Amino acid sequence: MKLSTRMMMEHGLLASKFRGALQGALIGDCCGAPYEGEPMEPGTKVVLKKFLQKLSGPYFSAPNKPFTDDTAMTIALAEELIENKGVDQKQLAKRFVQRYFSSPNRGYGNGVIELFNKLRAAKFENIDKLARDQFGGRGSFGNGAAMRVTSVPLFCVGSETDLVEMVRKQAQITHSHELGINGALLQAFAIHQTLNMNPMKPIDTHQFVEELMRKMKPIEKDENDINTANPEPYQDQLKEIIRLLEKENPNDEVVLNGLGHSVAALYSVPTAIYCFLRSLSEIEDIPVENPFMRCLEYSISLGGDTDTIASMACAINGAFYGESIIPSTLLKHCESSEEVTNLADSLIKIMRE
Repeated sequence: MKLSTRMMMEHGLLASKFRGALQGALIGDCCGAPYEGEPMEPGTKVVLKKFLQKLSGPYFSAPNKPFTDDTAMTIALAEELIENKGVDQKQLAKRFVQRYFSSPNRGYGNGVIELFNKLRAAKFENIDKLARDQFGGRGSFGNGAAMRVTSVPLFCVGSETDLVEMVRKQAQITHSHELGINGALLQAFAIHQTLNMNPMKPIDTHQFVEELMRKMKPIEKDENDINTANPEPYQDQLKEIIRLLEKENPNDEVVLNGLGHSVAALYSVPTAIYCFLRSLSEIEDIPVENPFMRCLEYSISLGGDTDTIASMACAINGAFYGESIIPSTLLKHCESSEEVTNLADSLIKIMRE
């Protein structure tokens, strides 16, 4: 069931969903980062379970879990939307670069580091060309544009047309490859859908995925002449999500063979969406009642690019349930949790102006 933006605002639900989305993105990043690239063997999964139980239990004093480039760029994009009421590519590129040089040890990839140096040297001119020149002229098909996109569907909660345009503008600063851009669009669509849903009503998971397919179809249709070998890659991945949801407790190998868990947007954004949808109900090996915590643990337990997949999955989860589903102690253990919450509040304030 969908709720009107007016109705959600009147009941304070939209504000909770804005907070939940950005807080979820932060928590997934901070909690997933220690496990990035680790073989998720049975012993590691036990350690993960205890790690999350401890952080979400009674609060204890400890250094905050640091965020990675995922959150650094998420914050920069949110600040751009709040201060400029939209995306100015040159100004946003400057924000990305300034955040990198002020705190470079956040796990940025070599490709984006090289790009940031070129952007600064070029005084932020010819941004599109510099993005296209990456990786031998192919452009980046990674998940960087998707991992930072959370605030855009919040800002565009009332307009899907504005959403598509704004997602593309922020993506094209670092990504020119259609797979990188379209991955950001798919993640934004997933958050946008959950923002407009009633968390008290169960989600029809097949309908949820079919709606995403409907939105991706015209986008991928425009690029059929480019992707002649596989003209609808994201729609194919969404079909795989439906197949996996129809299976009873598919094991990790089946999920990863079907969807992947790499830094490529095509093999991580659909995985994050699947993690969200699967965690809506019980998971055999994760006996956790709280669906946010179940989503967090499951998305990390698949291994691979754990911080980004968990960040994207938990952003969707938080956008659906709102902040009340997120353990306050867990949030407090994450770096810059108050800053992220304040950004969500600033975004909701814009919507009410």
